[in-house]
This record gives sequence, C-alpha cells and structure tokens, in this order.
Amino acid sequence: MSNMATLTYPPAPVIDQVDDYHGIRIADPYRPLEDSDAPASRAWIAAQNQLTSTVLARVPGRAAIRDRLTELWNFPRAGAPWRRGNRWFQLRNTGLQDQDVLWSSAAPAGEGAVLFDPNVLSEEGTIALSSIAVSESGELVALALSHAGSDWRRWRVRRVATGDELPDRVDWSKFSSAAWTHDDAGFFYGRYPEPPPGAAYDAPNRNMELRYHRLGTASADDVLVFSTPHAPDWGFEPELSDDGRLLIISVWRGTDPENRIYVADLADGLEAAVVRPLLDAADASYQPIATIDRTLYLLTDLGAPRGRVIAVDVDHPGSPREIVAEAEDSLEHVGLVGGRLAAVYLRHAHSRLAIFELDGRHVGDATLPGIGSIVETAGRAGDDTLYLTFATFASPPTVLAVGMREGAVRSVERPTLGWDPDAYVSQQVFVASADGTRIPLFLTHRRDRVPNGDVPTLLHGYGGFHVPTGPGFKAEWLALMERGGLLAVASLRGGGEYGKAWHDAGRLANKQNVFDDFAACLRWLAGSGWTRKERIAISGRSNGGLLVGATITQHPELFGAALAEVGVMDMVRFHRFTIGWGWTSDYGSPDDPEDFRTLLAYSPLHNVRSGVAYPPTLVTTGDHDDRVVPGHSFKFAATLQAAQAGDGPILIRIDTDAGHGLGKPVGKLIDERADVLAFLEMALGA
Repeated sequence: MSNMATLTYPPAPVIDQVDDYHGIRIADPYRPLEDSDAPASRAWIAAQNQLTSTVLARVPGRAAIRDRLTELWNFPRAGAPWRRGNRWFQLRNTGLQDQDVLWSSAAPAGEGAVLFDPNVLSEEGTIALSSIAVSESGELVALALSHAGSDWRRWRVRRVATGDELPDRVDWSKFSSAAWTHDDAGFFYGRYPEPPPGAAYDAPNRNMELRYHRLGTASADDVLVFSTPHAPDWGFEPELSDDGRLLIISVWRGTDPENRIYVADLADGLEAAVVRPLLDAADASYQPIATIDRTLYLLTDLGAPRGRVIAVDVDHPGSPREIVAEAEDSLEHVGLVGGRLAAVYLRHAHSRLAIFELDGRHVGDATLPGIGSIVETAGRAGDDTLYLTFATFASPPTVLAVGMREGAVRSVERPTLGWDPDAYVSQQVFVASADGTRIPLFLTHRRDRVPNGDVPTLLHGYGGFHVPTGPGFKAEWLALMERGGLLAVASLRGGGEYGKAWHDAGRLANKQNVFDDFAACLRWLAGSGWTRKERIAISGRSNGGLLVGATITQHPELFGAALAEVGVMDMVRFHRFTIGWGWTSDYGSPDDPEDFRTLLAYSPLHNVRSGVAYPPTLVTTGDHDDRVVPGHSFKFAATLQAAQAGDGPILIRIDTDAGHGLGKPVGKLIDERADVLAFLEMALGA
C-alpha cells in the first residue's frame, strides 16, 4: 500500500467537546459531524467522496468489475406469490429495475399485469415499496412508500381490478405494517406524532399510536385504537384473524426479544372494540401464527430457548397448550397452510422445513435443494400449497412450491442465469472460539479453486439481535468468488442460529463473545491452508459494522482490509438518535454506569489508538440514514484517519440522498458494490 502513503485527508470540523459520563471525561472533537446537513459537514462529505473516488479510480479493472456486476444483477427476480380473495400477488423485477414491481394475476404462476410500479415515481429510483397490505377480498391494496432510504412510510391505496389510485394518504407511519378489516372499509396501522417542520430525520420515534384509517376520510380523522402514554417506547404490529373477528396486536419495545400480545374483538364493530391484554408479562417472544375460532397459535421461546408452538384460548389464556415441542434445531418461522403447520427450522444456520398436523404430529420434512436458506414463505390456512423462496451462496432466491398434503417440492420460477451455480461449492466447518464454543463458518468458492495459502478471502459476520446469518446470495459475493476469491460467512453468537441462549451469549455483558468469535474465525482462516492474514478482508453491515469496527480496534493484526458499512460506532451516544434507544436490549444503556463500562470497553470510536498501523479500511454510509445515523460512520472515519500510522488508506464512501439501505436503487447498488470490490482488490492485492 506504499502508493497510498501520500494521501491527505480532508480536515473535519472539530470543537473542544468533552462530556462527563459517570465520572469519566470523554472528548468528542468531531461532534459537529453529527449534523450531516451543516455546511461544514456537507463540505467534508463532498471532499471525502472526491478522495475516495480518486483513489478507487486508480484500481485497474474497476470498470470491468462494474460491467460484470451489472451482468450478474441482470436476471429476472420474483418473490413468493400470495393470495387474497381470488387474486394472486407477487413482487417481480426484470433484472435492472431500480425497485421491485407489484404484479397481480389470476393464478400463482400467471403472467398477470403490473399493479404498482414505484420506478415511475422518481427519476433517481429512490422511492421504494416498503410494505404491502392487500384486503381480504383482494380488491384493495394499501402501499407504503419509502423515500430516499428513510424508514418513514407514506400509505396510499389502489383498486386492484382497475389500478385506480384512491385519494387516501396516510403519513408518519414507521416500523408497522397495515391490516385491513374484512369489510374493506379501512385498515389498522401504526404511526408516530408528526414531527416539527424539518425535524423528521431526527425524530425520536416514541409514542406510537395504533390507528384505523377509514377509506375516503382524512388521515387527521383516523380513529385512535390503542396507545400507551405510560409506555412511550412501545410499538404495535396489527393483524386480523382469518375470520376477521379478532384484532391481534403484537406489542414490542425496540429490539427487546420479549413482546406482549393484546387483542380486541371486532364482532360488534370497531366502535365497540376494546383492546385488552392477552399475554402481558413480556416474559418471552410470541409470534402469531394463525387463529382458529377462539384459539390463537403462537411461536414462542417461553420455556423453550430454541422455540416451540403453543395454542392459547383467547377467552381463557391462563393455560397454553403445547402443540409442537422444542427440538434440537432452532424454530425460526411457522405458518398455517392447508390445515397444517409449515415450520422453518435452522440446522447449524441453514434451513430445514418440517410439516406438522395441527395436533403437533410430525408429518415429515420437505426435501430442499441443498444447503441454503428459506428467505420468505407465503400461504394461508385455505391454500393447498406453501410458496417459498430458497437461496444459496451461488444461487439467488428462487420460487418453490410445497404441496402441504404430500410434502412434494417443485420449482415454480427458475430464472436463466449468466453463471452456473453448480460451478461453486459450499462447505461448513466449526471454529473453536476463545472459550471453546463451536462457531459455524460457511466456506464457498469456485469448484476448481483449491487451498494454496494465498487465496483472497472475505470474512462476513453480523452477530446480534437474534438475527441468523447463514446462506444467502449477493451479486458482489458471487463476483468475488468468480474472480477466484474465498467467501467465508460466520454464524456468530448474538444471532438467532441456535435460539435464545445463542442470542443471550452475544449481547449485553456478553457482547465481547461476538468479537472473540470473529477473531477466532480470522485465526482459523489464516491457518487453514486457504489464505494468510494479509489476504483476508472483513465485512459487516449495521450491527455487523460495529463488529468490523470493534475488530479493527481490537485486532488490526489479524487481517489485511476492512469494510465497515452503516455501522454503530459510537457506543456512548447511540441511544440519543432516532430509534437508537430501542437497541439497548442488545447493547445495554450508556445511562447505566455498569452498562457504560461494558460499552466503552469495545466502542469502536473510543478505542482507536494513535500511532497504530491500521489495515486499509472502507467505511460506507448514507448521508440521511435515519436508523443508524451517519454521524457514527463520519466520526469513526475521521478519528481513524487522524490516528493512522501506516500507509493503508482510510476511506469513507457516503451515498447522498440515501439511508440505511432500504429501497436503495439497483443502479446505486451496482455503483456501490463495484467500489467495494475495487477497494478489496486494491487492499488485498488480488
């Protein structure tokens, strides 16, 4: 990297800011960068982007990388089709459309017609469909739109038969889908108070209200169905029972793994409905599966860390019945389709599909096409077929149909690809972490690639919020492997790969376990015969960006390059921005002295040390990310640049008019991923 030693980094705006946290004084000189719209911040953003563009433009073959990424992205994509009334609905993309398009048809595999195309709403392609709710009759659809990557949603309504758009508009919704009443009169949704003018980006996301929008009325008149002023951090996810009589509300607080279930009987109309608690102890996770008569079926980890299915009498909830007992594998999702339960399990972080009768008898397992992940499922109690999408590291999500009577699996839509998935092979190994815990690690590469001690390698991880990390398809991963690289994906503690205990082992006071697991994978790779540490890059997004940031500061000697994307880097102030307060379930609260000491010990921003030769690093973010605000990445990059004692470049790539990644246009994605791959080739000498 000696050719990068002459880099001059744009100066960041600084102030003499020192804060007292529980008696510990901590400097925060780059505090001005928390305001991404300030003139000094905008100048810094522009200068940093210019520097990054200049450096990456020197990479031989960058144009070829982008061209190949475009080819790899350009294939027809489709989601799992779902039915309402006599109509079927599906999200599709011809390949290079910036946003997926909603189609409707008369059959699950029918051609149909476009119902809603968000690509026509913006020349930049930055308006995305973030949520879809079709009425029970299939005649009406509520569409939530997200602008420029924001988590804010604006609902609008269309008639399915004609495609006509109704005048209804519902604003200030976030973190909530919609649920129609079965008379097609309107829908339930969650919304926050309207922020002051110009403050939407910084809104604290508290005091959600569950409201009902009646078609043809102004959203200002929407009926308040439920709110909890005594608990301003609670949020609400509505759904209706299959017969339309029962409103079921999942009550959540941030990313807490425990939630509550409230219900309201709609038999006598909305005006007479009273929301009441059904499961109010917040003692476990409860995911509604289906309601039959007055029995609610739920996926829960109550008394079962790896998950089980229970049935609760809505009128007498005190004694839940166990339907499907806890198994050795982690139970991730359950649906009621064709009168049977379709249960998606994780076996060492990859998917298994089991079918059960409603009394809990195991009918059998469906045969899935190899080691991969079930990405989404669709099906209802009255359907004979479960539709799902299934992905591997070398094959994008494809639609499969599972007959619920016989369990047979057939392919519905298999796109023509510009590569041969069979030319790649995946295996799973297990790595011993610092305390001896076995960490699953997936290795994928071209079938003709063999260990030679010098293979460029990308290690990816996440490790948090009960989110499992397993097989999945990304065009940039395929491009890396196509060019001879090794892809390594780690299933770290803190995720959901092995249920609640695995999650608990990587959060709060146990968060360091996640970083130790990742470091163990790095050491294993360097000693595996595949590669050496100088040829390994690490990557992660969001909480995975925190993982990369902590690994940069704790173990810069274990790898050759880092890719830290939209990461949580300031662990003493994360709870002060937008929805950041909701992450205290995984991180703890900086306002608590004991939690603060734990957070400070690994906070990437506060553990950068001057005089250290850090590996080449690329930080990515969006200038208007309203989930993990960009100030995290801005301050971390500025601090790392100032501290760098080696000749490895510390670059930051800042997408303008972009957020956390939601709905990012395909064109922007290709540009971004081309830059990422060019950076990796430059940094690893690939």
